[in-house]
Amino acid sequence: MRTVIVLTLVAAMQETPRPFPEVKAPEYPAPASLEEWTKRREETRKTLWKLLGDLPPRPSPVRAELAKKEDREGYRLEKLSIANGAGAQVPAYLLVPPGPGPFPAVLYHHWHGGQYSIGKEELWKKNPAGDGTYGEAIVRKGYVVLAIDTYAFGERSGLGPDGPKQKGGAEEMTLSKTFLWMGRSLWGMMVRDDQIALDYLSSRPEVDAKRIAATGISMGSTRTWWLAAMDERVAAATGVCCLTRYQDLVAAGGLHQHGIYYFVPGMLKHFDSEAVCSLIAPRPFLTLSGADDQGSPAAGVTKINDFCAGVYRLYGKPDDFKGVLYPGVGHVYTPEMWKETLAWLDRHVGRK
Repeated sequence: MRTVIVLTLVAAMQETPRPFPEVKAPEYPAPASLEEWTKRREETRKTLWKLLGDLPPRPSPVRAELAKKEDREGYRLEKLSIANGAGAQVPAYLLVPPGPGPFPAVLYHHWHGGQYSIGKEELWKKNPAGDGTYGEAIVRKGYVVLAIDTYAFGERSGLGPDGPKQKGGAEEMTLSKTFLWMGRSLWGMMVRDDQIALDYLSSRPEVDAKRIAATGISMGSTRTWWLAAMDERVAAATGVCCLTRYQDLVAAGGLHQHGIYYFVPGMLKHFDSEAVCSLIAPRPFLTLSGADDQGSPAAGVTKINDFCAGVYRLYGKPDDFKGVLYPGVGHVYTPEMWKETLAWLDRHVGRK
């Protein structure tokens, strides 16, 4: 009897390991009518807020300290520190064009790319057209521009629970762990900080609060479409890359393409990311993606774009959504994408 048991165990150990079970979310069908969608839209947003965690209330009024102000060619630069009401100061740059306002505005969301030292400094990177920096190209078109450092990036690097000895991906992981213990998610706290940035931008007398757009590439794109979905004050949005449907990402073996910040507990118990993106409707929304972007499988991008296009048709505003999938393009910001982004901003929130 003992020999039989041993042989059985050995045989079991020699079996081919079973693959991880298929990851599937419940169906989130295309809405049949605007009435049906309006009800589901509110339910979806309420569910998303619950999934993001027990987030502390945002400070009201929002408070910021001016660290530096200087006049530059074609704009004024302010360096700020914005209190987030959760124990952190959020460093920010504000760029203001000359002349009388109020001006339209752009909330510029920085990328990730493992470049933790950059953060909001991305504003001073050369734009894809090569004719200046991101921030200066936008402000010189007549927009107020605001960019903040998110958790673990830029001037907030080394300010996590383990202090200055820990930076980069390790700090990001520690932040995520700590927030989970507190009933929050790192992504929820990032969305919250972006809302506080929107609070501040809306409060500035130079800004037309009804014409604020959000934009960014990569993590900046994800920050853009989440903020626009969760906050109606975003009048228009453009996201470059990182339009990801989570089930398709799992199926393509691409989870390693995204940091821990990206993951919202319980999300796929309810729906996939087309449920988030479609909440932006009927406000103008542009998505620009590379078909060879390993972090955003093309099949998932197409599903999101198709779903959103259908929702915009329900509102009678098909031209206020545009989703472009560029063949042969990876996870990059091309000159054509930059041109599309600026044109979209000008069309929907630009100064009349």
